[in-house]
Amino acid sequence: MTHALRAPGKLRLGVNIDHVATVRNARGSAWPDPLRAALLAETAGADGITAHLREDRRHIRDGDIDALMAGISIPLNFECAATAEMQALALRLKPHAVCLVPEKREERTTEGGLDVAGDVPRLTDYLAPLRDAGCRVSMFISHDPRQIEASARIGAAVVELHTGLYSDLLAEGHAELADRELAALRKGAELAASLGLEVHAGHGLTYDNVEPIAAIPELVELNIGHFLIGEAIFRGLGPAIEEMRRRMDMARGLA
Repeated sequence: MTHALRAPGKLRLGVNIDHVATVRNARGSAWPDPLRAALLAETAGADGITAHLREDRRHIRDGDIDALMAGISIPLNFECAATAEMQALALRLKPHAVCLVPEKREERTTEGGLDVAGDVPRLTDYLAPLRDAGCRVSMFISHDPRQIEASARIGAAVVELHTGLYSDLLAEGHAELADRELAALRKGAELAASLGLEVHAGHGLTYDNVEPIAAIPELVELNIGHFLIGEAIFRGLGPAIEEMRRRMDMARGLA
């Protein structure tokens, strides 16, 4: 599938629909349907859909990934742990992108970045067949230069910088520490771009904190999920996405 590129300077928005499945699974029913959410997101201007198939299937399930692959016309970013099972699924499905994330059973959400630097030989071998299958492979990492450099070394096309600490520091009122973390994210984005990596970011982003992140010039995509699904309860998914799109455009001087 060929996807049109956005105009220079305009950030892509990937919408993560995991927590539509969380609500569905709470009742053990077929509703709400993650595919329907993805199609609404597409109509509202999302540039891609992100779905994390966790090993414990706590929200997204295998059938959801199949339905998304068949049903949406924008790129699917398939998030997963770097396991043999997930590699086999990705090779069968051949999504537009595969984003490798760290995963622990006891965590409520992804708590940090992948330790690429500590696992270079295995991840180098893991990525090769995915790249050969035409998947763009992304590493979900911290802004640590070691992790960024290792991601380039193993042949990743993309790094997604974890913005969770920045988001948490702002939410907890630690403005000075948040500014330091933002500066570190900027430096990380600069380094990644200088190494030829496409740079994305995500985790914990909201209307209140997205604009300083969106203003980082090296970033080309933000992936946002939990906040948008929560905000959809109050204003609807389409309007929630449209408002996030507006704020991202404002940060780039496009609105």
